Amino acid sequence: MQPTLVVMAAGIGSRYGGLKQIDPVGPGGEIVIDYSIYDAIRAGFGRVVFIIRRDIEAPFRAIADAHFAGRIEVEYAFQELNDLPPGFSAPPDRKKPWGTGHAILCARAEVQGPFGVINADDFYGRRSFEALADFLRGANPNTTDYALVGFTLRNTLSEHGSVARGVCEVDATGRLTSIVERLKIEKDGASARYEEGGAWHPLTGDEPVSMNMWGFTPRLFESLDAGFRAFLPSALANPKAEFLVPTHVGDEVAAGRARVRVLSTPEQWFGVTYPQDKPAVAAGIRALIARGAYPERLWAAKA
Repeated sequence: MQPTLVVMAAGIGSRYGGLKQIDPVGPGGEIVIDYSIYDAIRAGFGRVVFIIRRDIEAPFRAIADAHFAGRIEVEYAFQELNDLPPGFSAPPDRKKPWGTGHAILCARAEVQGPFGVINADDFYGRRSFEALADFLRGANPNTTDYALVGFTLRNTLSEHGSVARGVCEVDATGRLTSIVERLKIEKDGASARYEEGGAWHPLTGDEPVSMNMWGFTPRLFESLDAGFRAFLPSALANPKAEFLVPTHVGDEVAAGRARVRVLSTPEQWFGVTYPQDKPAVAAGIRALIARGAYPERLWAAKA
């Protein structure tokens, strides 16, 4: 059975200033998701589930249907503020989605077996998808043995501002021992640093980090549901609180309820966190095309 890829595309793009999920970056008008789906098909994924918001459904479907129809099976799930457990309701001032953990939970009806998860606005590279697909093909769906594709921190930073990353610690066997979501990481010369509690703390730049490229089994949904219910009582009073996948998985690992194998990748990350990132992403893709990694017109050739 070919694995499913779940793509989180419901973000509001507050730092980008628009729908970065469908902003063209390729020479033929390709968007970042195009390259992810192209690589996923080459790696053996047979189905994709896009998690989107209702208010962007029409423009998103127009692009997805035109690009992916006949190439891979496509389904949709919707992340809505009021998709909450019984007894909870979204505060009237809540505008921000509930976070990546909630997004994946919203796709539970569309996922049956082991599945991968990615962000819509991140470029992960072919070898990352190959590593993830290999893991998922051998995954036991009845276990809580998961995988994380770990990128080198310095390969994931923006030239134009701070980023959020899940900074990982990995043991000698390649398993995740902890993951801490750092919400403000930026370049610091050849290294990096993060801000916390009003002070800056150093990072080497060599740390493995999560870019939300995960391999899960359906057992994840049980813990996500419990974790989200525990998160909500305090979060309802905070309009910016988010239920994040790295934090949740880190808690599960710490409690001994899950194991996560870290799959290292040499790929260079591209992403459109800020509007100023777009030219660099476009240039990076052109360089890959020049090296023969992708055709100039992505969907003119069979993946």
